[in-house]
Amino acid sequence: MKDKVVLITGAASGIGKALAFEFASRGAKLSLADRNKEQLLEIQEELIKRGAEVVSTEADITREEECKRFITNSVSRYNRIDILINNAGISMRALFEEVDLDVLRRVMDVNFWGAVYCTKFALPELLKSRGSVTGVSSIAGYKGLPGRTGYSASKFALQGFLEVIRIENMKKGLHVLIACPGFTSSNIRNAALAKDGSNQGESPRDETKMMSPEEVSLQICNAIDKRKHRLTMTSQGKMTVLLNKFFPKFMDKMVYNHMAKEPDSPFK
Repeated sequence: MKDKVVLITGAASGIGKALAFEFASRGAKLSLADRNKEQLLEIQEELIKRGAEVVSTEADITREEECKRFITNSVSRYNRIDILINNAGISMRALFEEVDLDVLRRVMDVNFWGAVYCTKFALPELLKSRGSVTGVSSIAGYKGLPGRTGYSASKFALQGFLEVIRIENMKKGLHVLIACPGFTSSNIRNAALAKDGSNQGESPRDETKMMSPEEVSLQICNAIDKRKHRLTMTSQGKMTVLLNKFFPKFMDKMVYNHMAKEPDSPFK
């Protein structure tokens, strides 16, 4: 990764922040984007203190023009792009019959359209460098999770999009990775949207039993280095994907029962 130019969205916290520090430790040059300007600048300053070369862009990736500005700023600084990591994401927790449709639109805008915009504008440079595109998806992109219609739909869409990008460019040297963490100890559940679009405020799950963002970032970085096509993390996640291929009806019941155990579950 020495001197590779790495672009990361959602870099101000969670997995995105951990990815920034992991790539910096391997000698990469970074371009970071997030809508939280204050946290983004704090991370940039810390990385620069550690000797990393970093540029940051305050950007709301739901806006096409801001994604274009992020990519343009990156190319202006480094004159190339080697790796794009579409990491920015948001979750939600509500029954579909009760959720405001604007919540679903918001989740799709962040998780799906943000990745589409950034990939579209970065693709010419990535093809020049025979580089890599990564989408940070989820096990929810393989198996629908009750109470999270918008989140699962966005991750299914993201994975389908990335598969097509890989196939269309398979003779052009482009690498595409679909990375699927299991439940990760990050801010995404705290910032998850409730049925009316307000922030959930706190996680319904025990964060101490989950993968850390640092563990996830290490696996993603290694998978990009090895140019893997798919990365499914945690034993539970791998088992869910495998069993769902052969026993989807059984897994419907298993997933329902598992998610119903959450505190204040909306479908008990």
